[in-house]
Amino acid sequence: MILSKRENRIPRLFSKIEKEPYLIINIILAGVILLVIAYSGIFSPYKNNYPVVCLHQKITGLPCFSCGLSHSFSLIVRGKISEAYNWNIYGMRVFLFFILQLIMRVFFSIKFLKNELIRPWLIRYDIAGSILMFSIAFYPFFRQLILQLIY
Repeated sequence: MILSKRENRIPRLFSKIEKEPYLIINIILAGVILLVIAYSGIFSPYKNNYPVVCLHQKITGLPCFSCGLSHSFSLIVRGKISEAYNWNIYGMRVFLFFILQLIMRVFFSIKFLKNELIRPWLIRYDIAGSILMFSIAFYPFFRQLILQLIY
């Protein structure tokens, strides 16, 4: 009897998840973030064996403002923070954005499942918080992009 109750929880959880687009989006976003972290851990900044290269640098021969992010992320994952800043000074703020988003995806999904009454407000807070964090994390990139377009 106890085993059957435990066995029934998992299918019920999956049926709740598949009915809620918010939870599906959270799972997809968390998966993408975990893939970015895994990519950073798998490929070595010392071997420079990244499969994704900077197209801007390949075409123009000049580095762009996001060059070195892969190296920076890989070094952050390895705990070499000061070296990470040498590759891209904005790497830490973007990496922290991804980590905070991963935490938010888990936290908001749990809250969403536990309390139906707060769901509309939870989604609004999630959107507002994510936009604010994205703006803070990527502000230097947008600023440099706009400056390049103007001048």
